[in-house]
Amino acid sequence: MPVQLNEPLNTLQHMCEELEYTELLDKAADTPDPYERMVLVAAFVVSGYSSTYYRAGSKPFNPILGETYECIREDKGLCFFAEQVSHHPPISACHCESKRFTFWQDVRWKNKFWGKSMEILPIGTVNVMFPRFGDHYEWNKVTTCVHNILSGRRWIEHYGEITIRNMKGGACICKLTFVKGNYWSSNVNEVQGVVIDQEGKVVHRLFGKWHEGLYCGVPPSAKCVWRPGSMPADYELYYGFTRFAIELNELCPEIKELLPPTDARFRPDQRHLEEGRVEQAAAEKQKIEDLQRTRRKWQEENGIKHQPRFFKKVIDANQRERWVSNNTYWELRKSPGFSKLENPQLW
Repeated sequence: MPVQLNEPLNTLQHMCEELEYTELLDKAADTPDPYERMVLVAAFVVSGYSSTYYRAGSKPFNPILGETYECIREDKGLCFFAEQVSHHPPISACHCESKRFTFWQDVRWKNKFWGKSMEILPIGTVNVMFPRFGDHYEWNKVTTCVHNILSGRRWIEHYGEITIRNMKGGACICKLTFVKGNYWSSNVNEVQGVVIDQEGKVVHRLFGKWHEGLYCGVPPSAKCVWRPGSMPADYELYYGFTRFAIELNELCPEIKELLPPTDARFRPDQRHLEEGRVEQAAAEKQKIEDLQRTRRKWQEENGIKHQPRFFKKVIDANQRERWVSNNTYWELRKSPGFSKLENPQLW
């Protein structure tokens, strides 16, 4: 794919973008009522899609096998890291810690081309745990469709059903429907949902639009649970990035020495594109992809299987394959430090 179709962020950083509104999880972690807590978790789930609204024009870079990304946000009180754990099928895994919650997911994607549009079907689950209540929420993702990929104005749509369950307690479940509309209909980007108790009774009704906000209750007395922040000035010139997205590829001097050389911020093709050097970006992208193919061929010829560095494969209670943190990233970063370790050469 031509580098011009990319934006200067990659899929691992996109996973971090889903954490833009973690204040909803912080609030949920302090909410004793299980039904209200579920409403806040549902709002967080919807908020993870909001940054895509202005982003139909470009796609994120595909991570290289073994590529990593970390994000420490002291203002949000969280530490995040991610790794590309598999190339075929492509699987990205991430883990995030905060004092109030733990968040993790592993996602693989299937793409379907329909001539004028492309569907992206995510497979995998997203998880949040609240230590205070012993809760473990789990949910799936919906289908994303990019319309007019070849000509015309591209626009993005999410549709399907999400079920949020608390795996440690059956007080309630939440069902969210991302309504499939069309470009001209009034229900474009609409979300409808219910929080249901054990008897199947509706406790809370949810409605809104994934790019505008989520409400709980019945109009006109419904309460706004979440709405996205304002977009930065001239966002159209900068790939439609939110304020949070703009900061994700920032390489501050104080953390440069602490990061592993596999961190996405060191990717030369992505950095060249961000700084407007399109030809250099295309050349570096080709070089990185060739290096990956050479590495893969060498491993196959020598019977070596790639072992992810910071995640391990587990089988859950439903016999599903999952990738979870092996709890080594922050320990190695602290001591002996990544600069003192042997690191793979990805670019």
